[in-house]
Amino acid sequence: MSIDVLVVGVDSTRGWTEAAAELAASVRRAGASAEVASTGPVPKVRTFALTDFTEARMARRAAQRGIAQHDPRAMIFMSITAALLWPRPGAISLDSIAAENRPGRHGVWQRSVERRRLAQAPLLLVWSDHTLDPLRTAHAPASLVPFPVDAGPGGDQVRDIDVLTYAGDPEKRRLGHMLAAWERVRRPGETLVVAGFDGLGFEGLGSDGGAGPEGVRSTGRVTRQEFRLLLSRARVFAAAPRREDYGIAALEALAAGCQLVTTPAPGPYPARDIASEVDPRLVSEDIGPALRIALDDPIDDYADRAAERLRPFATESVDRAVAETVLPRLLPAWSSTPALRA
Repeated sequence: MSIDVLVVGVDSTRGWTEAAAELAASVRRAGASAEVASTGPVPKVRTFALTDFTEARMARRAAQRGIAQHDPRAMIFMSITAALLWPRPGAISLDSIAAENRPGRHGVWQRSVERRRLAQAPLLLVWSDHTLDPLRTAHAPASLVPFPVDAGPGGDQVRDIDVLTYAGDPEKRRLGHMLAAWERVRRPGETLVVAGFDGLGFEGLGSDGGAGPEGVRSTGRVTRQEFRLLLSRARVFAAAPRREDYGIAALEALAAGCQLVTTPAPGPYPARDIASEVDPRLVSEDIGPALRIALDDPIDDYADRAAERLRPFATESVDRAVAETVLPRLLPAWSSTPALRA
């Protein structure tokens, strides 16, 4: 029996696995049938070029298995990498492109293939208004269909964490830069909580919730739900990434009512743009003074103003885009099918 949409995912990170499942769920909520074909665990290899080839080849095989099993009417590839070696054209859901995040030898083969795929696809599901900014060639029509971000636990939760940061990848998240800034501006009694870090390479900061440098504590690895609970207790969420594609942690921080202090990292990074609109004082490469402003002189309606700008990222908005833009584009009979309209 044929299905309407096959979502092809690369299980390179938990985020991409969740994104494929979320998009398939959104398609189903719109009334269409959908299944996910995923790669399974992806092996670690040495270079970006080889990493992308490995993932693309695994995605091709997953797509071929899914096509044979489900005979889909339409395809959606989760990430440009998943689409590079596609067995047949489909829409592409993407947070960033190789033209931006694979410079020089890192994208020696990906960038040229990417340009063709972005032109051949029937539709691009971009996660940010700036996703395609680095592209200098023609591309398929694009619609904003991000990974959904909804308000987390809140209510009367006590904000007993001064500053929270996430450092699952300490180098990419520039944990050292963050700690140095915190050491400069911290006042007695204030604490920075580091989530997602297992302690490797950071002497004295363990993965069991123990204390590290003065004024710094670690939660160790956390589930997404545990992280969202931490956000509900934090006054400030701080980020200093080298570059950022989507930045789910920063978006979830804004949705949880935290002030976002961040460096103006390159990349689409929608949370940076929202933070700049709500309180530009908190977006600075010199993150220390920005932390002090957030702690000492916060804007009263920061959370409400951020929530207004987060509306396009809410599940309700994503579902509307899928039903009104994505499915009519991918399924020609969509608007004339009563069962799907209902």
